This record gives sequence, structure tokens and C-alpha cells, in this order.
Amino acid sequence: MMTSKKLKTNERYGQAFLIGLVVAAVMFLPFVIYDRGYFFFFGDFNVQQIPFYKLAQEAVRTGDIYWNWFTDLGANFIGSYSFYLLGSPFFWLTLPFPTAWVPYLMAPLFCLKFGVISLTGYGYITRFVKNKDYALLGGILYAFSGFGIYNIFFNHFHEAIAFFPLLLISLEELMMNKRRGFFAVSVFICALSNYFFFAGQVMFVILYFIIRLSTGDYKLTVNKFLTIALESVLGVAMAAFLLVPAALAVIQNPRVDDFFTGWSALFYGNVQRYGAILQTFFFPPDLPSRPNFFPDGNVKWASVAGWLPLVSMCGVIAFMQRGRGHFVKRVLLLSLTFALVPILNSAFFLFNSSYYARWFYMPILFLSLATVIAFEDKEADILSGIRWTGFITAAIAVAIGLMPKKDGDKTILGLEEYPDRFWLYVGISMLCVVLMYFLFRFFKERKNFPRILLVTACIISFAYGATFIGLGKTHSYSTDYIINTALNARDNFKLPETKDQFWRADVYDGMDNQAMYWHLPNIQAFHSIVPASVMNFYESIGIERQVASRPETSNYGLRPLVSVRWLFVNKDGNRDFGMPGYNYYDTQYGYEIYENTNYIPMGFAYDSYVDQVQFNNAPESRRTNLMVHSIYLDWETADRNADILTHEEDSNISELNEEQLADDCKARTSQSCYYFKPDNYGFTAAINLPSEKLVFFSVPYDSGFVATVNGKPARIEKANVGFMAVRVPAGSSTIRFEYFTPGLYEGIYVSLGALLIFLVYMGIWLLWLRKHPRQLPPEELPESSEPQQLSLYIDDEMPTLAVDPLAESEPATFTADTAAPGQPKPRQLGAYVSRAALSKPLPPQAQAAVQPQAPPQAEAAPEPALHEPASVIQEPAAAPTVQPNAAPVQAVFEAPAEPKAVSATANTAVSPTPATPAPAAPAPASFVPKSGFVPSFNPAPERQFNASFVRPRPASPTPAPTPAAEPPKNAEAPAAAPTVPQNDSASPMQRITPEQFKTMLYADDRFIVDPTKPEEK
Repeated sequence: MMTSKKLKTNERYGQAFLIGLVVAAVMFLPFVIYDRGYFFFFGDFNVQQIPFYKLAQEAVRTGDIYWNWFTDLGANFIGSYSFYLLGSPFFWLTLPFPTAWVPYLMAPLFCLKFGVISLTGYGYITRFVKNKDYALLGGILYAFSGFGIYNIFFNHFHEAIAFFPLLLISLEELMMNKRRGFFAVSVFICALSNYFFFAGQVMFVILYFIIRLSTGDYKLTVNKFLTIALESVLGVAMAAFLLVPAALAVIQNPRVDDFFTGWSALFYGNVQRYGAILQTFFFPPDLPSRPNFFPDGNVKWASVAGWLPLVSMCGVIAFMQRGRGHFVKRVLLLSLTFALVPILNSAFFLFNSSYYARWFYMPILFLSLATVIAFEDKEADILSGIRWTGFITAAIAVAIGLMPKKDGDKTILGLEEYPDRFWLYVGISMLCVVLMYFLFRFFKERKNFPRILLVTACIISFAYGATFIGLGKTHSYSTDYIINTALNARDNFKLPETKDQFWRADVYDGMDNQAMYWHLPNIQAFHSIVPASVMNFYESIGIERQVASRPETSNYGLRPLVSVRWLFVNKDGNRDFGMPGYNYYDTQYGYEIYENTNYIPMGFAYDSYVDQVQFNNAPESRRTNLMVHSIYLDWETADRNADILTHEEDSNISELNEEQLADDCKARTSQSCYYFKPDNYGFTAAINLPSEKLVFFSVPYDSGFVATVNGKPARIEKANVGFMAVRVPAGSSTIRFEYFTPGLYEGIYVSLGALLIFLVYMGIWLLWLRKHPRQLPPEELPESSEPQQLSLYIDDEMPTLAVDPLAESEPATFTADTAAPGQPKPRQLGAYVSRAALSKPLPPQAQAAVQPQAPPQAEAAPEPALHEPASVIQEPAAAPTVQPNAAPVQAVFEAPAEPKAVSATANTAVSPTPATPAPAAPAPASFVPKSGFVPSFNPAPERQFNASFVRPRPASPTPAPTPAAEPPKNAEAPAAAPTVPQNDSASPMQRITPEQFKTMLYADDRFIVDPTKPEEK
């Protein structure tokens, strides 16, 4: 059974953060220099992360946080960007800087993220290892795993990697140490930073919790269960101000309803995906858009990555060979099962059928933990793990790299897509296996071996990370293009001024989200979270809209319908856009600019409508032409507006050609708004109509809008599938559409209420602690404490004491079960050893110290002399009193037979209470454990723990009292003890055998063994 330790005063959190930050800085620095202070990668990073950060940072700084006109055809800003960055503390760090600086901040933010990931990974892993260098190594493995490097492509994924360990740490603190509040705060941070990943984290933590219960590490009580439930609800509720608007925005997205059916829920349809999942833990990651090892596994952009730098699976395999029953082993086996079964894999994404491995960072944390546990375990066969890793790596390399395949009439070797990259990955992997063998074969016995591993892992992390980035940049737009065209062209295009008019742009054969860089409303958008009405509209006209809006030029009727005026055509790309009605205007910043002669200003009226049957009968590619000619309404809306619209006859819409479109555009323009002004809260328009009409706006339909016409409330009609229209009377009218984010007020109220409850909850808890002070475990003492000295001498014989096991997370104490006749019943001794710590498996040399022994015969014993065996306990000292400002004790252990000493630093601070020596000697007591407590290293219930605790001798002999009498309360003061080599004469001497010394050091988590004598330091 493995139990996490409490946070100790010798932890190295600062080092964990700085090492991760420095390795990342070294990795990014060459590319920052090459990109002239920026950092550009390829794919989604260039076309989403940079423009999204710029747009959102500017919007927040200016207060434009409601309706955003630069995301697709318009979007709920909070609902659309809460997935990407709004809840990220890293994004909020950019707010003090000007928007123009944001692209320069991308690399520093990455360095900060990697530092935090290393820190939180270390924070969890350090609870299960003693050597902090190994904990630092675990943090680096977690931060720079294949998943972390792969997802540089997806900048916003690192928030989930960084904050996930907080959930586990806080759960450990709650279950093991009864610390309240931390879990609620961790839930709040994870839910706020990214709701998509939070859903998967909830599932994983539930599985983790069940596993910890099954291994006996957690003891669940009603009180603990209710505490976990309360803090979970409070954490989610405190994030409701962002979660509620985001949920209302996403729930309408048709992608969330795509569930598994049939055999596809049990087996992947593409068998290569199984190979891709296995391979990714033995090799550095492929580029997201160019899978190499299994190119037909359909894993593009799925984040299938899990390699640990340097160590690969060497430590994990060694751990799995030894970790029978260990909770980490169960976590890893269960994770593998979930990864291989489609419906189980989808459990981390609310059972959506789209394949993603974006939850792999969670088992990767446990791969890192298993690795360092194995490295610290002297009994683990690391060389066996290295051999197995080398064999599997070589087998995959040979099977893929040397397998013949047909390419036309030729037979070639290799199934990989990019042979040069394939063999580069193989070389990196095999080099790491060889390095691991060399290090463990020749350096393992060195005292600084963990640091050697740590430094080597950092070097490999930098090297393969830089290789990955370099390969990705070969598929990117050039640095000159991104700087000069994407970044610098904003606000510099020279176009005719169109005062009081609104228009959208269209970009042909350009970079995704190019117009977002330029801060222009546009119809080309690479953005996953847009209003459901936009997705429904594109689907109705035959355009697939999954993660991007990229309408083809064959659908030329779409452009006038949504008020596109300017078309930007990349002069170095395909210039044949093939749409009628465009006149060349100018060439600027590498783009030919064309003006749409069929442009219709935003907001125009109709005279007729078409019904659902007519709309469905029209070809998909011509339905936008139809919607320019007549407004499309469902049956109910058509009936409601039949008094001002005529039903279009089929004969009038049989020809939807280019000439008809031009005529219809002129007709719509003649009844369009002469004024249209968009803003953060919606828009204001003005129009002059000869009669009452239904005025259409190509603004996505959203429940957050309310409309007024001439100051009076007006009903918003859903028109042309996904847009809005409103009835406007004859004459000059002012139309106002006001927008407020749906669910924002409700979310704020819930968050404020939850915060108030949380503060009351913590206040009650702190008041209860004040009235019921707990004896703090030694690990909780202030870090500012200074060490004192406590001398313990090793003898050959000891009396038998009993272990009194208490509840989980409470101290188990050494006590004597019986007292000699006439002696007071022994009180609790000063040993503090956790129950879980006593249950750890003992090394072979320590097991001899806990073999069953028959209780020795009671007999009178002379007062022990210094360095002589002590066979009795005169009167055990009372439990040590913990002083909050006291110092941690440093103990010096010396054996009489062997003068060589070892030093053990005990992370505790005690003020020993002097014991009153008893003149008579009680018989040694046997140990019979209480029901339900059986140490894992001993299947039998009867075990004896040997130890003796002897206080300094009295200054003068004290007459022995009669056996039946209690020691007189006014007895003379004891004589002074003989001089002993100790720094504090008031410190007690504790006599134990060498074997018991090893046993206690192993069992008691307070002791950190240091073989250097204090005077030698």
C-alpha cells in the first residue's frame, strides 16, 4: 500500500518551477531569435492561438466582451472564447501589455506554462518518493513528455496539463491529512481554465479515487464523502460565471450529439490506430497534421502522444514488474484499457464519437511517477526495463521501417509516410535507450546519480523539443509573410471610406483567419465554437462546418446575402476565384483586392417569402441565391408575417442564375438600411421604407438579443435558417438590437453565492480548529525552524513494545500493553509513525527486526548503565508537545560497537516532556495488534516491534519504592546523567538495535537519512 506523504519543509518547489522554465526557454530561444522576437510555429498555433490571443486581449481591455463581430459571422464572445483562453490565468497575464505586444509574449507564456507544469507535476510526485532529485525528474518528464511537446500546436491545452495535478494533490490532502478548502479551489481552477478538459479530469479523478479506495490507501467515511461532495460542488459553482455562458453556447452545437452506436463503440474501425496508441509511448511524437508511423490511423490532430524524454518506458516496465497491487499500476492498466476501447476512451469527452487522445496527459503523470518510483527502488530491475524497452522500440522500427510495400510497379521498403523523419525518431529513441543502459550500468552507485539523470533528461527534452518545433516550422508560412502581411497589414489597407455602412471581407487562398489578423469582419473563420445558428445555416446550403467556415466560391450567392464587399485574393496563390460580379480595385500587402458589385448593405427588406418545401427542393448550391430573391421562413413564422409578405410562386424561382442574382441584389439594396453601426452590445440601424416590411440582418440568431423598433419592443424572427429579422413600419425607423450574454447574470449570481458559502465553510472550519487544536504532525511545522540535536544510541537488546494503530492519517504510537505490579500504567511514548508508513513493505535486512518473539520472562533488572542494554521502561515519556515555532530535530545515531555515525534529519519539532523515572522494572509487554490492522509485510497478526526509550540518568540514585506503591510525588530530583556526546543535555537518549534503527528509519517518514556527520559538513 502506497500512501502519500505530507508536504515537507525540505521540498524544492522553486527548483521544480525554474528547471522547467529554463529548459523551455532554451528550447524556444533559437526560434524566437530566428522569428525576430516572435514565436511562430505552424498550423493551428499560427492561425488560431496568435490571432485569438490578440482579439481576446483587445476585447477584454476595451470591454467588448459581449458580441464579437470578428469571429465568423458574429459570435457570443464569452461563449466562444471560454474554451480557448478566457479562463486561463496565463491569458490574463497579458492584459497589462499593449495588444501589439501579444505576439511577442507567446514564447514567454510557453516558458511559464512549462515551468508551472513541472512545478505541479513535482508537487504530486514528491509525495511518493523520498529523493527529491527523483521528484524533480518526474516533474520534468511530465512537463516535456511527448504530449506536452506535441501540443505546442494547441497552445491552450497546456492549462489542463498544468492544473490537473492540483486536483490529485488536493484530494490527497483531503483524504490523508483532512485539509479542507484546497480541493474546492483546485476544482474551481480546473473548471475555469478549460471546461472541455475539466470534464475528462472529473472522470479520471473518479477512477483514481475508486482505485485508491480499492487498495486501502483511502479510508472513506461519511464525513469525508460529504466533504468531497461539498467542495466539488462549491468549486464548480464558483466557476459558474464562465461555465454557465459557455455551456449555453456549446450545448446547441450539433457536434455534441455525435454518440457511438454498434460495434464502433467497442473496436476502432481502423486497426492502425491501435498501433499508433502503442507506438507513441516508445517514440517522440509525430507532427499533429502529419502522422508518420501509422499514417492511415486517422489520428491527425488527436494528440496521440506519450513518450517520456530519455527514459521512455524503461522505468515503467521495471515498475510494472514489481508493483504488484500498487495503485499506480492499477491506474496505468485501467488507462490502457480505456485507451483501447472507443466508448471508454470517449468517456473523457462526454462520450462523443470523434476520436481524441487529449486525456493522455493524465496517465502520463502516472507514467512519470512509476518511472521515478522504480528508479528509487533499489530492488527494481531497471536494466530489465531497459532491455524490454529497447526490444519493443527496435521491433516497431523494424516492422514499419523495413516492411516491403507496393508503390505502383515498384516494391519499396518502409510503411512510414516520411522516411527521413521516421529514422530520425528511431535514432532519438534508440539513443535514449542506449544512454539509459550506460547510465544505469556505470553510474547508478554514484551519490549524485539522480541529478545525472535529471540533467540528461533536461538535455534530451530541449533537444527533441527543438527538433519537433523545427520540423513543424518547415510546414509554416514564412516569418516574413506572417510579420509583414498578417501582423503589420492591420489598419493599413487603403480602401474607400464607407461611413455608416457595414461590410464583411472574404479571403481567397489565404491563411486561415487572415482577416482576423487584420481585424476585419469576414466569412472565413477557423474557430470551433461559434453559434449553432451559423452551423445550421452552412449545413443547409451544403457546406460542411465542423471546425471552420470555408465556403467555396461556387456558392457565390452567399457573398451578397451576408454583405461581403471586398474580396482579398493571394497573388501568389490560385487567383482564379471564379465568382461573377467582382471588379479589381488594387493590390496591397501581397493581395489583389476586388470589389463585389452585388454587395448589399447590412439590413434589407423583402417583399416575398419561400416556405420549407420550396427551400428543400432548391439545389443546395443555389439556396443562397434563393434567399437573396425571397426570405426563407418556417411555416409558423410565415403565417405570422403573411400580411406583409407574399408567397413566392415556384415559376419565379426556377431560374436562379447569375443575371437573376444581380437583379435581386439591386432590389434588396434599394430597400436596405442607410445606417448600420455595430457595437459591443449589438447594433443600431436606420431604414426608410414605403410600407411595413420584414427587415433581415445577416447576424446569427442568438437568444441573447432583444430588439426594439423606434423604441418599442419588437419580436425577433428567425429567418434564412440561422439569422434574424424584425418587422419595421413604413417611414424612417430606428432599429436597435441589444445583446447580453445568455447565462452570464445567472452564472455570476451562482458564483457569488458559492463563494459566500465557501468562505463561511472555511470560517467554520478554522473556528473549529481553534477550539479543537490538533497536534500538528511534524511536517506541518514552519520552514523557518532551526535544527536542534537529539542523541540516540544503538544497543543490542530492547524490551518489547506494542503499536497502537489509530485511524487513517492519525499517528500510530508505541505503547506498553501492561505494567509491572505496583507501577503506573505506561503512558503514550513519543514516537510518531503513521499507520500507513508502518504498513510499507520492509527491505530484507529490516524484516529480521520484526520477527515474532516470545515475550521474555519478567525479572528485576538493574538500572542500565550507559551503552548497556535497557530491558525495561521505567516510565515512558508523555507524548511530545509540539511547539508551533519550534525547530525540526536533527538526530545523531551512534553505535557503541562501531564508532562510525550516521546522521538523520527528522522533520519534526518537539519539546520532550521529562519522564519521572520509576524505581522498579516492569516486565516487557507483548504486542498484539488491534483488530483490522495487519502490516503488509507480515500476514500474521502477531508481530513485535522492539524499541527502548531511556531518559538521562538521575544525578543521584533514587531509592526503589515498594512494588505495590506508586512513586512518591515529592521524590527527590534525580541525579545528573553521565556526560554523553550530545548538543542538548535535556534531550532524551533512545536505545534501539541496529536492525530496529533501519526499520524505524524506513517506516518513519520524518527521517531523511544523511550519512555525513554534522561535524563533517
